[in-house]
Amino acid sequence: MIEVQDLRKAYKLEGIEVEALKGVSFTIPDGEMVAIMGPSGSGKSTLMNLLGCLDRPSAGTYRIDNQDVARLSEDQLAAIRNQKIGFVFQSYNLLSRTSALENVELPLVYSGGNGRTKRALEALARVGLRERAKHHPNQLSGGEQQRVAIARALINRPSLILADEPTGNLDTKTSEEVMALFQGLGREGITVVLVTHEADIAAFTQRVLLIRDGELVGDRPVTERRQAASGGGS
Repeated sequence: MIEVQDLRKAYKLEGIEVEALKGVSFTIPDGEMVAIMGPSGSGKSTLMNLLGCLDRPSAGTYRIDNQDVARLSEDQLAAIRNQKIGFVFQSYNLLSRTSALENVELPLVYSGGNGRTKRALEALARVGLRERAKHHPNQLSGGEQQRVAIARALINRPSLILADEPTGNLDTKTSEEVMALFQGLGREGITVVLVTHEADIAAFTQRVLLIRDGELVGDRPVTERRQAASGGGS
């Protein structure tokens, strides 16, 4: 699914080249759930941007489904983002004046997909929110808003979910419910890669990649994996 080899990314700041990633290598097979951890400024966000095809590496290779991202055109990258990758963010990124249903439909509006309403309702049902389809974000709890965001990420039936601090604004119980959703996706064969600062959240995954100063300094399996209990959500 994902193959990263000697991945590097450098930026120029006031004429000085700064290496954000310094030769990172790893592979992630289909259906694996992986946490990326590291201190602020370690290169986690840069790595996630590269994995999400939002940026190109300065050197090295990133293959997704055997496609070398560096060789793709902007249109091809956009197609991968739309068809293969679902994004989930800490702040939910929902449109406040539209319903949960309309928020979930948005990727299909951009891609011209058919049967938008039916597919959006199916995605909401998948995260336990079909009955809240007509509610606006300000009528939903934080946990419900994040589940709407996950439904939106699933609408194009991606093979990869990238989640940036998806439980950062949630309480412990609701965080576990969100992680139960991610674990369920993994059982369906969807690859989940998430950034987190919380060891308790990383314990729900199968593997932890530790990034520090732009380098991969740890790659370890989670030997005592927590199984999240799903619930009604709050």
